Order: sequence, then C-alpha cells, then structure tokens
Amino acid sequence: MTQNQFVFRATQNSEEIDFGRLFGVLIDHKWLIASITALFIIAGVIYAFLATPIYRADALVQVENAAPSNPLAEVNSLLGQEPPSQAEIEIIGSRMVLGRTVDILNLDLEVEPVRLPIIGEFLTRSGVERPDSAIDSFFQRIGMERPAFMTDWDYTWAGETIDVATMPVADAYLGTTFTLEVLDDQRYALRYDGKTLGMGSVGSAVEFLGGDVSLTVESINASPGATFTLSHIQRLVAIADVRKSLIITEQGEATGILNLGLTHSEPSLAETTLRTITDIYVAQNIQRQSEEARKSLEFLSQQVPSIRESLRQAEGRLNAYRTERDSVDLSLETQSVLERLVNLEAQLNELEFAEAEISRRFTPSHPTYAALLEKMAQLENERAELEEEINNLPETQQEILRLQRDVSVTQEIYVQLRNKVQEMQIAEASTVGNVRVLDKAQVFPQSVEPNKKLIVVLAALLGGMVAVGLVMMRAMLNPGVETPDQLERLGLPVYATVPLAEEQDKLNRRMKHSGASRGQPHIVGLLAKRNPANISIEAVRGLRTSLHFAMLEGDDNRLMITGPSPGVGKSFITVNLAAVCSQAGQRVLVIDGDMRKGNIHRVFGEPSEGGLSEILAGRQTFEEMIRDVKGMDNLHYLSRGVAPPNPSELLVTSRFTELLDAVSQYYDLVIIDTPPVLAVTDAAIIGKQVSTSLMVARFQHNPPKEIDLAMRRLETGGVTVKGAVLNALERKAATAYGYGYYNYSYK
Repeated sequence: MTQNQFVFRATQNSEEIDFGRLFGVLIDHKWLIASITALFIIAGVIYAFLATPIYRADALVQVENAAPSNPLAEVNSLLGQEPPSQAEIEIIGSRMVLGRTVDILNLDLEVEPVRLPIIGEFLTRSGVERPDSAIDSFFQRIGMERPAFMTDWDYTWAGETIDVATMPVADAYLGTTFTLEVLDDQRYALRYDGKTLGMGSVGSAVEFLGGDVSLTVESINASPGATFTLSHIQRLVAIADVRKSLIITEQGEATGILNLGLTHSEPSLAETTLRTITDIYVAQNIQRQSEEARKSLEFLSQQVPSIRESLRQAEGRLNAYRTERDSVDLSLETQSVLERLVNLEAQLNELEFAEAEISRRFTPSHPTYAALLEKMAQLENERAELEEEINNLPETQQEILRLQRDVSVTQEIYVQLRNKVQEMQIAEASTVGNVRVLDKAQVFPQSVEPNKKLIVVLAALLGGMVAVGLVMMRAMLNPGVETPDQLERLGLPVYATVPLAEEQDKLNRRMKHSGASRGQPHIVGLLAKRNPANISIEAVRGLRTSLHFAMLEGDDNRLMITGPSPGVGKSFITVNLAAVCSQAGQRVLVIDGDMRKGNIHRVFGEPSEGGLSEILAGRQTFEEMIRDVKGMDNLHYLSRGVAPPNPSELLVTSRFTELLDAVSQYYDLVIIDTPPVLAVTDAAIIGKQVSTSLMVARFQHNPPKEIDLAMRRLETGGVTVKGAVLNALERKAATAYGYGYYNYSYK
C-alpha cells in the first residue's frame, strides 16, 4: 500500500460515523451521564423552590357594539360600522388608563425589603421570623456571648413590612435607590450612597437633600435593624412595567368579550392593580359616551331655531300662493310624488346631521365618511329623478307641489330634531357607556409561575443532553486506538493484545494516591510472579511466542520496548515479558533506559541509585550494578541510576554500545525500557543499538495520529518498528458494539 492510499483510506474511515460505537460509548459512561443529569435535576428542584412565585389575576369585560341610548347609533348601523375590539385593547393598554392606575396605586414607588441572598425570599415565604431571640436563647444556654458577626441582622424576615405613602423626588433622583433602616416602630433612618441623609418619624413628611427628596412613612411593622430599599422610578417606566405584565385577549372571534390578565409576585397587588385598570377603563368609556352625547346635544340645539324659522317661512309662502290661486289642491298623482319626495328629503336631512357629526372625528377619506357620502349621492340621484318627473306636471301643480314639499320636509325635520334633542338630553343624563365588567378582577390562589414540574423535566432533559454532549465530545476529541485493526492500518503488525490487569491497576493507583511516588506513573510488584495465571500474563506469553519468531530475523538478542507517550504501560509489558521469558528458561536482563523518570526499580522495591547512569558516566561497571530478582533465578535488571542532567548525551557515548555488547554475551535476551518517543530523543538513540523494537499503545489512550507520528520520529532516526502491542484492553460497550472483543479466557 502506498502512502497516498493509506492517507486516503484513513481519511475515508475517519469520515464514517460508527453509530454502534457511539451507542457503546454512552453505555460505558452511563453512570457519568446519570450523575450529571441528577445534578441538573437537583439544581432544577432547588431553583423551582427558591424562585419567586408569580400569581395571576384575571377579569372579563364586554364591549357592546354601540350604546343603546345614543340616538346617532343607527348611523353606524346604517353604514355597517362596528367598533373593533382591537381598538378597545389598545385603549386599555394606553397611558391614559395605565398612567392613571400608576398614579392611584403609587406603582412608580418601589419598596423592596433587603433579604438574605438566594434563600431570603424562600425563608420569608415559608414564614421564618427574625432569629435574634432564638440565637440569644441558644448562646445563653451554652453560656457564651453572641458572636459579633451574628449581631448584624440587617435583613428583613417574615411579617416585617413598612407602608410608604409618598416619596416625591426631583428629576435628578428618579430611579435612584435609597436605603431605609428601621430604628424602632416610630423612627427610621434614610441612607444614600453609604451616607445617612437623616432620620424621620411615622406619619410625618420629612425632606432630605435640601428638599429634593420627600418621604412620608405611614407605618412601620419591622424590628430595629431591618432595611428596605426605596426608589421612585420614572412614570413612563412604571407604565411600561404594568404593560409588560398585562395580557389582553379577545374570547372567540369578533365577540367583543375581552379577557384581561395581570401577573405579579404579590397576589393582592395583582388583583388590586387589575381591578383599578378595569374601573378606570369603564369610567373613561362612560365619560367618552357622555361627552359625545353632550356635543351632539349642542349641535342639535343650535339647529332648532333656524329650522323653526324655515318652517314658518315655508308655511307662509304656501298660504300666500293658495290665497292668490283661490285654494288649489293637489291631484292624487301629485300627492304620491310629494310623499316620495318628502321621504327622500327626510333621509337626506338625516344623513346631513350624521355628516356634521362624523366630520368632527374623521376626514372624507375615512371609510365611514366615504360610505356616508356615497349613500347621500345615491339619494341625491333619486331626488333628481323625481324633480324631472315634477317638471312634466302642469305649472300650477308644480308650484303647489314645491311649496307643499318645503312645508312637509321642514316640518318633518323640525319634529325629528325636537325628538333628538329630547333623546340627547335623556342620554346625557343617563349615560352608561357600551362597556360592562362581566367578571371582576380576582387572583388565582395557586401561582402560575414557576411551573415546578416543567422546570424539573426541562432540567432533566438539559442535564441529559449536556452529559451526552460531553461524553460524545470527549470520545471524538480523544479517539484513542481500540482495535488491532487500527494499528495494522498504520503498518504495524500487532504481536499481542494485553487485557487490562485490574489487580495490578488497583495496586498502582493505591500506591500512587499514598504519595509513594510523588504523583509519578509507576507499577508496583511483578504480576507474572504474584499471579502467573492472570489473563494479562497469558497475553504476555503470547507476545513471547510472537517475539521468538520475530527476533530470529534480527542480528542480536536485544529488544527495545517504547511508546508514543507516558502512561501507556510499556514498563509493565517490559518487566512481565522478561519474567515469563525467564520462567521459560531464558537468562533475561532488563535495562531501565529512562534515566529521567524510570521506575522499574519500584517493581522490585529497591532504590534507583546505582544503575545505568553511573555506568555510562564511568563511575561503576555493569558487573557491580546488575541486580538479581528474588525468586526469579534467570531474571536480572539494571536500574536507571541517579537522574543525570544529560541523559541523551550519555546514551550516544561508546560506553553504552560497549555495555550492550557485553551484556548480550551473558544473557539470552536483553530488554530495554525507553522514555516516550514523542517526549525525548532517547528512544531513537537506543533503537539504533537494537535489532527489534516494539511500540506499546494503550487502549483508548493513544490516537492513531500520535502513534503514526512516533513511528515517523523513529524512522527519521533510522529505527524500524517491528510491531505493536495493544495494552490495557478493556471489555467496554463501545468496543463490543463497534468492533467486537478479541480476548478470551480459558479455564
């Protein structure tokens, strides 16, 4: 396989999504996912109980199409015009209504008790009272004085309130927060920016800051030391706050029934505020209807004298003409035309009154005004047709018809006008408006927020998603090798897969946490000697068999065992491979080639001094430094010695070559444990002195790219890696679902 083919295949494999492996990763980390989810659920429960409850008050209002007492309501009916509910919704949410509510209830004055952080609100809702007396009693019982840090209880507790009537401030102090501290049940101190502005008493208006701030406290129901924050916010800000908490919807479609809802943390204030809003809305509606009736009455009253004078003149002209013509009467045909003409004139006159009324509120381009003009034009056309029919009558009949028409029309107008004046007088005196409250504002006993069940469910879902996301991200960001196939795709034959020795791993962790090695990775004890039947040792025996044939091709009996990074278990493989080889009758020497952090001496419970570094420095001979392993006749080792300042320089000297040549004659197998390849260059220097090199990769620890980089580093130094060992293989769901498990036990 060429290098380009390898890169293409590796890239192609990396782009594939192994859903089985991902599912296995989730199963492997099920307890981590469950723990994170549980933490989120606990946090959700705590928040649900500590969050301030929000209550909702609602009311039901009906908006009728038109006030029945308004005599001009038939104009709207004639033109098909109905008052839209959306307009009423906007009126309720206007500054005219909400501003009046703010003024009546002093909603632009914010008075907040200072409570314990985080849990103060919860304790107050739970009815926890000031603990001063209980604390004093406790310390009296134990015979101690109350500690100084427990004397400053400047927080408010359940049942502690103050009633602030007014707090007018200058514009410069709008939105500024002041602090009120209770001195006793009649006196208080006002502070600002850490300074005391002065003191005041209940029931008196007290001025501060040269009159820029005035405060009137009606009552104090709190213990001395309790503090409250006072702030007079801008009126527009207070109106905006009320508008945010107010929800108005129409029940059904075009029903004119509006559902008003208002939310607040204080149920009584929510109910009072909404009830005030509905009262103000109804009152302004009545006032508006009364104002319209008054203006209509003024307009009609101005028209009565001129219509009465027009009627008198029309009757005089008719009487004079009849006297002149000797009492001329109308024929039946002319009488019919007259009735039709009078009816048209009456309708036109009605619309003219309506136009005068509408012109005060709308422009001619408004749909209502345009519809009125269109109706008037239609009636004008009908009147013009009748005029043509009148022109065909005899001259005498035409004249008497016109005079009679003037009298009849003017009389009809005069009668209607007098009736409307009387109706408007009644309407003005008994205006009720076209709005009524069906259900008065009332608050629900249960809070509408927070929804505790929903919060806990959402917290559980969020915790699960975060936990799964973290596990998946960790699996994707640290894709360590999991199967021999991954190493073989890198061009490394896998000589053995060694399962994780749980017994050895537990012992190593216990010794590490005890501080014996100051946090450095190490192994303790020789597993091949302590438990030779362990499954990991069986795998090492398989490695011994594979190496026997691999080293037949080599020029010497030296074996280097290295790894790309620390913590892969190369020292564990080294000492246990040496042990099983010695148990097979071979004379084996283990050399700790890591003069910086080597720890093979710990396996045998001996110090590191007196080893490789002393030999390479020329201070000792190898015959003096090689140590026996108790209970293992054919196994010897050479420790790292005292850590030198220049390990790499010592390895390139001729003494190291002479050492290897000498020990190769005395032993059947020489195994050298080296530092990590990617950390230092020692492994490349040692590798040039041996014919066989093995790369140890740890299960789910070393990514393929890291192993490939280590191989390239060795190849650059002229060292060829014969094969690899996949160490610390674990039976996990990720590998079971993704790749299968390749180790078996035999009993």
